[in-house]
Amino acid sequence: MTAPLPAAGGVAAADPAGYGAEMDDPRSPILAGFTGSMFMFIGSLGVGWLAPVSELRRMPLFIWMRTEALGVALSIILLAVGGMLLVRAWLRLGQKVHVWGKQARAATLKAIVAWSLPMTVCVPLFSRDVYAYIGQGRLMVEGFNPYRNGISALSNYFQLGADKMWTEAPVPYGQLFLWIEQFVVWSTNVQPEASVLLFRLVAVVGVVLCVVYVPRLAELHGVNPHRALWLTAANPLFLTNFIASVHNDSLMIGLALAGLYYSATHRVVRGIVLVTLSIAVKPITIVFLPFIGLLWAGRDAGWVRKFSFWALTGGISLGLLILMSMVNGFGFGWINGLSAPGSIAIWYAPVGLIGMVVASLANSFGLDGSIPADWVYSAGKLLAVGVVAWQILRGDYDRLMRRLTLGFAAVVVLAPIIQSWYVVWLIPLFAVTGIRNDWQVKALYFVVSFFMIYAISDQLEVFPYLQAGEVGFALFLARVAAAVTGLLFGLYLIFWDPSTKRLFRKSGELPVERPVI
Repeated sequence: MTAPLPAAGGVAAADPAGYGAEMDDPRSPILAGFTGSMFMFIGSLGVGWLAPVSELRRMPLFIWMRTEALGVALSIILLAVGGMLLVRAWLRLGQKVHVWGKQARAATLKAIVAWSLPMTVCVPLFSRDVYAYIGQGRLMVEGFNPYRNGISALSNYFQLGADKMWTEAPVPYGQLFLWIEQFVVWSTNVQPEASVLLFRLVAVVGVVLCVVYVPRLAELHGVNPHRALWLTAANPLFLTNFIASVHNDSLMIGLALAGLYYSATHRVVRGIVLVTLSIAVKPITIVFLPFIGLLWAGRDAGWVRKFSFWALTGGISLGLLILMSMVNGFGFGWINGLSAPGSIAIWYAPVGLIGMVVASLANSFGLDGSIPADWVYSAGKLLAVGVVAWQILRGDYDRLMRRLTLGFAAVVVLAPIIQSWYVVWLIPLFAVTGIRNDWQVKALYFVVSFFMIYAISDQLEVFPYLQAGEVGFALFLARVAAAVTGLLFGLYLIFWDPSTKRLFRKSGELPVERPVI
């Protein structure tokens, strides 16, 4: 473990509350973040995602907030302001720290708990994937093979609240998450609010795993564990995507981080089991296995030894997956479902933007733009595979986890679509291998701010009849209002806020973490 490091915000005034030399009183940002989280909770009542059959839709408060233009407008403003308040609170908490020691860790843990509590009971925000989980669990309960059937095989499936893209799409998740879905739906008898709550508890388990293993992994790399915890688990993008949005990615990355830790501390079989369980949630973490094989092979391993341990690592993981698939006979059907969720491309993904531009140019000449766009997307995927292969085959042993991080980042960045929760996969990995207090941490601030603003305006549930007629509260206008509110708050943080604008300026301070690029 390294010596205590200075905070990103520099040394502040002495703290009258008795926190001493390590940090100023953190109660103000913790309370501000809790207020922001409460705003998001209230806003979720009006524009969060509810199943059509939800009993909450019959409650007077929900009726007013979801069917009256004033209630919807208030919900949007509270959601946007609350989300950006959370960003500011996170930044200000970091600025309160002089030395990243035990007091900083205690304050960070208090912030995580305080900021998470309102999210654990809010209506799902920024995504309705949790309702797809309910539908997939119901498929299992009713005896369907979810790798072959979309939720349209169910009677009244449209009442479950899932996005229509899931009606015919096979499940892209592994066996472990299928069992979780089946258990949740069976235990709640398909009651939507109870199911959402149980899925949220699963997400919280993933958050707890990250809280436990991020500091441990950071210490292995000589990186301050308390700063890494603040960068990761107190991060508003992390909390909103994993708890408010109820994404199963929380459990996936939590298990993967635990597996990495045990693999790096000479308990490799345990590590492989945990990473395999992560793959059995979402298979993307299969990328971790070759790097675990290298950890197992050791520092001075030759190519024969490396290939032997790659085969051993892959064999153990594959064997476990086969055993899990034999329990219900579904096999590896998730391979066919991996392309199911999401759009083809999105404008802020570099490869997606290039593909859109190429398609537009081709269309302007009377050609089918989808063909060259597909070439671009395929080239991005091929380049990502090349980067991963390079990181596996080349590089220093001491930088193995950093090499994994860069390879995993290539998989995300070179995809035609980048969801905000994909970015959250990367934050713990970069944090534990070192984020310098220079352009690197500033880049993280900008990324978090951008994706929070985008999430705030991306998926809102606005009642259909409010989108037409004299009311004129169109979904497009609602999203614009949310985006403008979030953007103005973000610009305030960057350019005008006396406290936070310093974080986005060039600093003469020495970097506080080891060089990592």
